[in-house]
Amino acid sequence: MRLYVKYMVSLRCKLMVKSVLAQLGINYSSVELGVIEVNGSISFDQHQQLNENLLKLGLELLDDKKSVLIESIKTMIIEMIHYDDEPPTVNYSVYISNKLGYDYTYLANIFSEVKGITIQHFIILNKIERAKELLLYNELSLTEISYKLNYSSVAHLSAQFKKITGLTPTFFKRLAQKRTGLENV
Repeated sequence: MRLYVKYMVSLRCKLMVKSVLAQLGINYSSVELGVIEVNGSISFDQHQQLNENLLKLGLELLDDKKSVLIESIKTMIIEMIHYDDEPPTVNYSVYISNKLGYDYTYLANIFSEVKGITIQHFIILNKIERAKELLLYNELSLTEISYKLNYSSVAHLSAQFKKITGLTPTFFKRLAQKRTGLENV
């Protein structure tokens, strides 16, 4: 049985969900971002208790098909941008469509209808958040970050970064270093 969890976007969330499952005595085969694979089925009471415990952690079980699909799209994008080492070798639209088994236009329309933004804009927002993290880690050059995030050039990354944050990547990095007292590092 597969259960879908809203707002489950980090490795820490996975650990919390595993802990709740163990506390409730629910046997599972895997816990991935946004998805719990339960061995067999669970009772109505277990489902309710699981949802209550997840709500206390800021997570939520999903029931309706649209919500499940939206969370699947979001989770896939977050995994792709924040956790995969290599960008997909095909366009994001093809990648998402193939992974979920739906026509991309259908997915895009539902996503926009429910979230109020396009999938493409959601991808851009996540890429910029990831770029911020990578800039703060100070381990990769801007060229390496642009490659890692599948940008065609540093200029393209810089333009999107400035459009979203209002700052250039270099200025963002300098500002963050001043705030943390690492400007001489």
